[in-house]
Amino acid sequence: MYITRTLEAFFKKAASQFPVMLVTGARQVGKTTFLKHLSGERRRYVTLDDPLVLNLAKQDPALFMQRFPAPVLIDEIQYAPELLPYIKMEVDKNRKAGLYWLTGSQQFHLMKGVSESLAGRVGVVNLLGLSRRESAGQGQASTPFIPTPEDIQSRMSSGGRLTLKALYKIIWRGSFPEIALNNKTDRDLFYGSYVQTYLQRDIRDLARVGDEMAFLRFMRAAAARSGQLLSMADLARDADVAPNTVRNWLSILQASGIVYLLEPYHTNVTKRLVKTPKLYFLDTGLCAYLTEWTSPETLEAGAMSGAILETWIFAEILKSWWHNGRRAPFYYYRDKDQKEIDLLIVQDGVVYPLEFKKTASPSKDTVRHFQALEKLKMPIGPGGVVCLTSQPLPLTANTTSIPVSAI
Repeated sequence: MYITRTLEAFFKKAASQFPVMLVTGARQVGKTTFLKHLSGERRRYVTLDDPLVLNLAKQDPALFMQRFPAPVLIDEIQYAPELLPYIKMEVDKNRKAGLYWLTGSQQFHLMKGVSESLAGRVGVVNLLGLSRRESAGQGQASTPFIPTPEDIQSRMSSGGRLTLKALYKIIWRGSFPEIALNNKTDRDLFYGSYVQTYLQRDIRDLARVGDEMAFLRFMRAAAARSGQLLSMADLARDADVAPNTVRNWLSILQASGIVYLLEPYHTNVTKRLVKTPKLYFLDTGLCAYLTEWTSPETLEAGAMSGAILETWIFAEILKSWWHNGRRAPFYYYRDKDQKEIDLLIVQDGVVYPLEFKKTASPSKDTVRHFQALEKLKMPIGPGGVVCLTSQPLPLTANTTSIPVSAI
C-alpha cells in the first residue's frame, strides 16, 4: 500500500528543473518506495545494496553508466561515491531534467561528494518518516505549520480528534512506514532489527567504531535526552566515552537522519543567549525503544512522558516544512535568566513563538517568557502552546492554546 507523501508536489516541480535529484533520510523512511512510485515504468531501478552491482559501480563506474543508462533511479548512492563524477559528465553532455534520481541514507560523506561533483546540477530534498497527516491520507493537503489563527482553524477542521491514548500509541510506535501503517508488525522486533542493521552497516561506513556496545550505550543516553539542552559532558559520562567521541558520534546520528540539533536564536543584539543546541530524535518510536518503554501506557505515565511529547510535536512541525521542500527556520530561545521558549519559527523577519506542554489546561503563565522576545527588536507574530486541549482558546491577545490535532 502506497501512502501519498507531502513531498510529492515539490519533488515533481524540482525534478522538472534539475538533471539530478537526491532524496536523503534515515533508513526505512520510504525513500525508495517514494521514488519508485513517482518513476512508474519509465525509469530503470538499480540498488547498490546488491554486492555485484556495487562492485561494478566501484571498480568500473564507466561500464556501470553504460549498463544503467538514464533515466535511472540509483538507490543508496553513498556506497559508491565513485559514480558522482561520471554522473556529472553524463549530465554535462546531455543537460536534461530528471536524468538521475538518487537516494542516500548518510548525508555526512555523501553531501561532501555531491557538493564537489554535482554543484548546480542537483536538487536535494529530505524525507522523514510519515507525518500523522500522511498516515491519515492527508499528505497532499499538508502545509508548513505557522501558528496563525487562520492556519490553526484550517488544521483543526481536517485534523480530527486525537485522544491521549491514541496519541501515545502513535508516539510509541513511531513513524517508519512499515510499523506506522501495520499494527500487526511487532514493534520490538522491528526496532531491534533496525538498531542492529544501523550499527552494523551505517556506523561501520561512517566511522570506525571499535566498540558497537559503547555506541549503543551512547544512543540510549542520547535518546534519554531528547527534548533537552545538549550537554556533551553529561552524555560522555553516561556513555562512558570521551567528549570528543561524543561529538563525533553525534555528527553520525545527524548524518544518518536519526537526530536533529535545534540551534538557539541569536542576533548581535542578544549576546546573552545560551549557545548550546537542543537534541531531538526524529522518530519517537526509536527513541522510546532505546529508552526501554514497553507500552504506550507506561510511556505516557513515565518520566519521559513530557519530553517525548515535545519530541513528537517538534518532529511533526519539522515534517510539515521539509516535506513541502522548505528549509525549516527553527530555533529555540533561552537566556541567562533561564527564560526559555521551546520553538521560534522565523519567517519573513517575523518571530512566531511556541511552547510544547503536556497539559489540557494551559494558562497565561505558560507563555510568560514570550515577553522576553521584545529585546530582539523584531515583529512578534501569533504564538501559542501546543498541548492536549480539545479546542483553540485565547491565552493572551496574541497567543492561543493549540490542540495537538492541529499539528
